[in-house]
Amino acid sequence: MSDSMTATEFHERVDLPEWRWLLGRIEATFATDTFDAAARFVLDVAGAAEAASHHPDVDVRYPGTVHLALTTHAAGGRVTEQDTELATTISALAASAGLRSSPQAAAITEVAIDAIDIDAVRPFWQAVLGYVPQPGHDERAQIDAIVDPARIGPAYWFQQMDEPRPQRNRIHIDVTVPHDVAEQRISDALAAGGTLVSDARANAFWVLADPEGNEACVCTWQDRD
Repeated sequence: MSDSMTATEFHERVDLPEWRWLLGRIEATFATDTFDAAARFVLDVAGAAEAASHHPDVDVRYPGTVHLALTTHAAGGRVTEQDTELATTISALAASAGLRSSPQAAAITEVAIDAIDIDAVRPFWQAVLGYVPQPGHDERAQIDAIVDPARIGPAYWFQQMDEPRPQRNRIHIDVTVPHDVAEQRISDALAAGGTLVSDARANAFWVLADPEGNEACVCTWQDRD
């Protein structure tokens, strides 16, 4: 297995101008004029990934935008030479197909939650979101970030606070799930230290709170008409 690299080491390279480092992974965005051309490019990328036995996350959007993200799953989600090698191949495929690179389009949303006791608060958010600890974290250190295992939703991280903020939250998180998932998601969140603030609007949504009062609503399509 290749050694992992840092963001600084990656950006010292000059051979991958299409790629950017964001939250522990490298990302690139390519654009073409048609959805069909974008889909054909993805097929080329899939073939290269299979040949390398190394696979990116791929997102295709109308009219012809392809976004790719790379980490090495076998290295705990870190970036390694396997990623830069496949990134080089993907960039070459994009150039050959005439796709346009948009490196400045890369962006990731991360939600920050202030906490006095991170270890008490984090399990609630893992449960209510269906998230897992951030891959690649130092196992000897406190876990202060969680991510969507499908790598679709925004990352969450927990900022250590010295004293509580007494006012009610001015924002909360809505977590929309299939109607037949809601009951288990709520049960898991309560078992992880959460409390039920209100079920007055169930089954449209239930209001929950973590041990420090930060709120999340578990929402479904039901009872909204």
